Amino acid sequence: MLDTITDYDSLFSSGATVDEKADLALDAVRALGFTSLVYDYSPVALSPTGDLLTPSHLTLRDVPEDMRTLWCDHGYYQRDPVQSMASRMCTPFIWSYREDETASVLAGYMTDKHAPVARFLHDADLTRGVTVPIHLGRGDLATFTAIRRGAGRGFEREAHSALAACSLAGQMFHDSLFPLLDDRERQCAHVSLSPRERECLRYSADGLTAKEIAYRLNRSIPTVTLHINSAIRKLGARNRTHAVVLAHHYRLLDI
Repeated sequence: MLDTITDYDSLFSSGATVDEKADLALDAVRALGFTSLVYDYSPVALSPTGDLLTPSHLTLRDVPEDMRTLWCDHGYYQRDPVQSMASRMCTPFIWSYREDETASVLAGYMTDKHAPVARFLHDADLTRGVTVPIHLGRGDLATFTAIRRGAGRGFEREAHSALAACSLAGQMFHDSLFPLLDDRERQCAHVSLSPRERECLRYSADGLTAKEIAYRLNRSIPTVTLHINSAIRKLGARNRTHAVVLAHHYRLLDI
């Protein structure tokens, strides 16, 4: 069994692509008694109102093929209670969708909102697992989830013994995989601004007026105002100041 940083560093360094590293991660969690793997990365995890944003990268292993479509395109990610808890927790946790397991962190948390996710996981026999939240310095969030298909009632006790190794595997997998993500996956896709709109908001963030921005860009004031108003509309902002705040939140001014 792998149980040190050196072990996992050696394991994941042998994979050259995202898929190869994911296959190695699946081998690692299988050695810990799990059957399936879910990893996701969000450059911005939450909207300004606290709603989960769909991740820009999702890696799945040994789960139903339609899970990607449901989670990314049909809103299941926003209804996933495990993802919601991961956004607010820093330590790895064991979870179960079995209603008779009152010790589960999901007990008392589930509502009708979560019912579609629970039904899907029950149908797929993926009701017990371990999730490792990986909070990063700029507000990025990744989660590494190991699931045991067909797990019985003794799962929690067995998962506790593998919790530390699973957490280490998740952290090392993320560190190994992250450099391979492309530019699109490193950027929040929830809102898209043109380069000129971002530039105008950057100058606005520095306190420049439309007239001063126009001078800097060698453009007319109406053109600059047009770009700023377009950014305000795309961001759903109330005014220019609010647009700058939202653009910072979505890290659009870092690009």
